[in-house]
Amino acid sequence: MEQASARSRASWPVTLIVLLFAISALVMVLKDGDDATEQRSAPLSSIDLDLKDLPVSSTTTTLDAAPLDPRPMKVPKGTVVHPKRVTALYDEPDGTPFGKIKPTQFGDTWLPVITRNRTWVQVLLPSKPNGSTGWIRGSELTEARSRFLVKVHLGQRSLEMFEDDQLVGSWTVAIGASGTPTPVGRTFVLGQIIDDKQPFSPVIMPLGTHSETLDSYGGGPGTVALHGWTDPSVFGKAISHGCVRVPDDALDLLRTVPIGTPVMVDEA
Repeated sequence: MEQASARSRASWPVTLIVLLFAISALVMVLKDGDDATEQRSAPLSSIDLDLKDLPVSSTTTTLDAAPLDPRPMKVPKGTVVHPKRVTALYDEPDGTPFGKIKPTQFGDTWLPVITRNRTWVQVLLPSKPNGSTGWIRGSELTEARSRFLVKVHLGQRSLEMFEDDQLVGSWTVAIGASGTPTPVGRTFVLGQIIDDKQPFSPVIMPLGTHSETLDSYGGGPGTVALHGWTDPSVFGKAISHGCVRVPDDALDLLRTVPIGTPVMVDEA
């Protein structure tokens, strides 16, 4: 009996080691399973995501799934971003992709940042509906800052231009007629079209906003723009199809602002 008891006591360390090994193996299996679940649930990067089926955000497209600007009258801080490549747009950080943005449109694409967190930025988009926004991973972007801000006051029919928060010019302008009003809210300079043969303006600066009443201007997509006008008698009137017509000296200064510069349009 004593020998049997001794043998039993001697087998306990072996049994304990085997048991501990089995528990350790089980924990590793469960951990691997958790890691696999995390990997499956983690959002895809724009590189891994198949972008071909996502619609493009451009001045000619409509993305109904895009979240709308939550603060359309808040002045952005001037941070602008440029997508390094074709990049997915999300409805929220780590959310659902609903579209994509290309690195060029009327030249390089620069978009104003309206909100950000540690790894994501929310930007204004050039597509319809007006006030469309999207979230982009910061790692997909080049960042810069515009020192400029343009304000259009529809009630006063005036345009102001600021540099580093200092007013550098103010002009009386023409705005949209009552049936084709200039849209209110924050938008941005989407590009510059330079055409000396254009009969009414040598420079047209399309914005990231569109007419609410017209689908096109002369065959274009109805994009609102800043541009000049040959007849100065229009200034101070609500007479355009939605674009803002500006005097020559205003146009000369406006064409110096970088793409992506915020433009605020209000009823004042």
